[in-house]
Amino acid sequence: MEPVFAFVHVVMAIIKFSKANETACALRGESVYPQLSKDGHIIVAGIFPFHSKWENSNLSYSVTPSPLKCMSLNFRAFQYSQSLIFAIEEINNSSSLLPGVSLGYKIYDTCGSTAVGVRMAMALMNGNENSVLDEPCTKPAQVQAIIGESYSSVSMAVTKTIGPFSIPLISHYSTCECLSDKRKYPSFLRTIPSDYHQSRALAEMVRHFGWTWVGAIRSDDDYGNNGMAAFTTVAEQLGICLEYSLPFFRTYSHGKVLRIIEQIKISTSRVIVGFLDTLDLAVLLDLFLEHNITGYQWVGTEAWIFDPELASIDKHKMLQGAIGLAITKTEVTGLKDFILNINPLKTAGSAIFTKFWEALFNCRYTKQNDANDLPVCTGEEKLSETENPFTDMNLMPIFNNVYKGVYAIAHALHDLLGCKETCPTNKQPDPVTFLEHLKTVHFKTKMGEEVYFDENGDPVARYEIINWQTSKDELVFVTVGFYDSTFSAHNRLAVNVASVLWAQDTNQVPISVCSENCPPGTRKAVQKGKPVCCFDCIPCAEGEISNVTDSIICEKCYQDYWSNTLRDECIKKETEYLSYEETMGSLLTALSIMGASMTIVIGVIFFRYKNTPIVKANNSELSFLLLFSLTLCFLCSLTFIGRPSEWSCMLRHTAFGITFVLCISCVLGKTIVVLMAFRATLPGSNVMKWFGPPQQRLSVLAFTLIQVIICVLWLKISPPFPIKHLKHYKEKIILECNVGSIISFWAVLGYIGFLALLCFVLAFLARKLPDNFNEAKFITFSMLIFCAVWITFIPAYVSSPGKFTVAVEIFAILASSFGLLFCIFLPKCYVIILKPEKNNKKQLMGKVLIK
Repeated sequence: MEPVFAFVHVVMAIIKFSKANETACALRGESVYPQLSKDGHIIVAGIFPFHSKWENSNLSYSVTPSPLKCMSLNFRAFQYSQSLIFAIEEINNSSSLLPGVSLGYKIYDTCGSTAVGVRMAMALMNGNENSVLDEPCTKPAQVQAIIGESYSSVSMAVTKTIGPFSIPLISHYSTCECLSDKRKYPSFLRTIPSDYHQSRALAEMVRHFGWTWVGAIRSDDDYGNNGMAAFTTVAEQLGICLEYSLPFFRTYSHGKVLRIIEQIKISTSRVIVGFLDTLDLAVLLDLFLEHNITGYQWVGTEAWIFDPELASIDKHKMLQGAIGLAITKTEVTGLKDFILNINPLKTAGSAIFTKFWEALFNCRYTKQNDANDLPVCTGEEKLSETENPFTDMNLMPIFNNVYKGVYAIAHALHDLLGCKETCPTNKQPDPVTFLEHLKTVHFKTKMGEEVYFDENGDPVARYEIINWQTSKDELVFVTVGFYDSTFSAHNRLAVNVASVLWAQDTNQVPISVCSENCPPGTRKAVQKGKPVCCFDCIPCAEGEISNVTDSIICEKCYQDYWSNTLRDECIKKETEYLSYEETMGSLLTALSIMGASMTIVIGVIFFRYKNTPIVKANNSELSFLLLFSLTLCFLCSLTFIGRPSEWSCMLRHTAFGITFVLCISCVLGKTIVVLMAFRATLPGSNVMKWFGPPQQRLSVLAFTLIQVIICVLWLKISPPFPIKHLKHYKEKIILECNVGSIISFWAVLGYIGFLALLCFVLAFLARKLPDNFNEAKFITFSMLIFCAVWITFIPAYVSSPGKFTVAVEIFAILASSFGLLFCIFLPKCYVIILKPEKNNKKQLMGKVLIK
């Protein structure tokens, strides 16, 4: 209903001015008079809610609405008025500030109503003279500036009304962030910080305590709605979710109130942020008690968190443990005594003083004939014998705001009037010029507090963090921290958590979350259809980690790293290659060394019996060369064991290819010698002269040189190199040698296979030659083993992962080498050592009878 009143009265005011400009200047409507006043050269106005309630009138929209009937005297407004009067008296008695100029005051009652507030502002601008002039209304405003109002909604309506006339409104208690908008409210200033800072401070404090799932209740007015909107914006940025955000006003219907109560009952959050006016919260506490809603942790604004009147109403300690922001404590010398000296009120306004006295001492000046008859006031009652909100000085920071507002006006006037020893004029300055001077004023109070306004007309934001605690059955406001907007982001908020007493008298910080924190190793997954604070904790996948609490993503480990079992740390992957230390590597190394040793031993035996027929047969020179190449074949397998490097990768494949070709070339040479020797025994054959020792050496060199050329080209074009294989196993790195050129790799193996196959065919053809000791038989068996091993090697090599690929290759090298060694040289060693009687030319050249 109240916005309708405001609209109607503003429209009436506009009609009044428009009609006045058309015809003559005359007062429209009824005259309104200040509750407290005093004359002076320049008038400073005040608008305060002397009453906290009003009686609604029915609107028919056909006649002018009747004035609101104000009810329930508000002692705080008298304290604000006393603060204003105290500041004016100090200035008038000062010889250094505005000398020769006396300030007067007019203080009006707004009832906390926007409609009444606008009406009082119009009265302050126009005056109350009920005269009719035959000229337009062009006289200056009756007041220089206005101190007030307590409620943001009233201040918004008033400053919109007086803004076009450049009359400043300096509020001591209106904190709505919206009032910082100089495009809408160019003449508004305040001595209390904006809710922009308070909302941010509240959100940071809630986040500081780890509360990410909270409820919120706000006054359904400009203060509550704008403040909660700012809080919600910052809260979302800090990861805080509101389970509910409910408006409330003390005049709400019973049905609306029940819906609010039901919403709170079904909620799961345990923290309530109250962006409420004291009167709204007082009504709400009764409702909470009626419906048994208790045990919540309250977070409050400066509007109620340090209000002792509210604390006295909270008999059941429903706000016990509440924590919130309060204006920084301060003391104004002499102000407390002045407020408690009520004589200035008596002289400034007798009508309101009578009501004040009756409410203060709970008496009546006129005897009432009713059941609740109160004692008659004597006028001799003593303030020291009573205890009520008027005697409580906990709101001294707000009184100081009124005090600073008056002094800001005085300093601006002092500078504008050019005062030195005395002011050259005591006339009221031009409003526009005065407003500009007021915006730039900068001074210190007698307590040393610095006062100035920023570009939005706001002061510096500093708050104390207050905690409601019970001591000896008395509620006390304990300062447990501070918030200073001038500090850096990390240092603005400081709270001594150990000194905080929380709801239900516990020392443990309450928990209010929708979902428990996700530990490292998991990530948050928002539950469908719910706010971001309600989530499930999903374990990170393999190879991913999260090392912070409440991580929203799992980060992949770098390719050389893998996640641990807890998924909270990337650990370096295990590197796998065939090493000498492991069992398989040690076994293959032992076999390689054993093969090389056996070859050397056989070589020593052959050297010891080099002049015997069995050694000299089939070219002993090729036998020694074959033994040498077999030794290299056994030893080259060692290059495949150990951590792959550039040189080892190039060496292992080229050494293997060249030594095996050398070995096969020697075997091939021996096979050809057997065939040529048989041909040479035929009549008329001189074939041996074409394949004598020089030709044998040359053939071995030629066959080997071809492989050398292939290997040189391989190393030149695309040599083997070490790589990290990451595909077969996710949790480990396989170090192996990449062959580089696939064509070169298979060319080397193909050439060895070609020579081996050629040797096998020739040996097979020579296997039934008539010598008693036909070496071709043993070469056939050795080549059969060699080819079988390497044919089996190909699929095993392709399919074996990691170090097993290398092991297969080493096994093939060793198996084929042992096959050659055993098949070719073991029978000869048997004859040399165990059957020396057969080691003669006759036995070797004996013919088999053919029947």
